[in-house]
Amino acid sequence: MSFRLESPAFEDGGTIPAVYTCDGQDISPPLRWSDPPEGTRSFALICDDPDAPVGTWVHWVMYNIPPDQRALAEGVPTVGILPNGARQGRNSWPHRLGYGGPCPPSGTHRYVFKLYALDTLLDLEPEQADTRALGKAMQGHILAQAQLIGLYQRTR
Repeated sequence: MSFRLESPAFEDGGTIPAVYTCDGQDISPPLRWSDPPEGTRSFALICDDPDAPVGTWVHWVMYNIPPDQRALAEGVPTVGILPNGARQGRNSWPHRLGYGGPCPPSGTHRYVFKLYALDTLLDLEPEQADTRALGKAMQGHILAQAQLIGLYQRTR
C-alpha cells in the first residue's frame, strides 16, 4: 500500500459538490488518508487552485495534524488552533485562516489537495503560516506526499 488521500465527497478528478464552495456553505470537505510512512510525526495540508487568473490561489493551509489522525471531518472550524493541536494558516483571502472554498471567476478550475507526512512538528504561528512559510518549514522533513484533485465550475 502507498500513502493515499481521498474524499468520500468526490472522486480524484471529479467535481467538488457545491456545498464546499462559495456557491454553497463554503465548508471544508471531508478528507481521509491511509498508509503514512513509518516515522510520521505530523501531517500538513495545502489546497490551492493553480488555474486562478492571478496565479496560484491558496484555499487551505493546515499543519501539525496529529500523526494518529487519518481523516478530517466535513466543516473544520476556521480557527488558528484546533482542539487536537492542529493549526491552520493563512489562505489567499485577506486576514482569513482556515478553509475558503472554490469560487472560480470563470471556467473549470482544479483544486489540488496535497497532504504531507512529516517527521516533525512545525513551529509556526497561524497568522504567519502561509504556503511560503509552511514550505520553508517543511524542507527536509517530508517523508511522503499524497494528492487529491477536485474540479469546480460555477453555474451562475
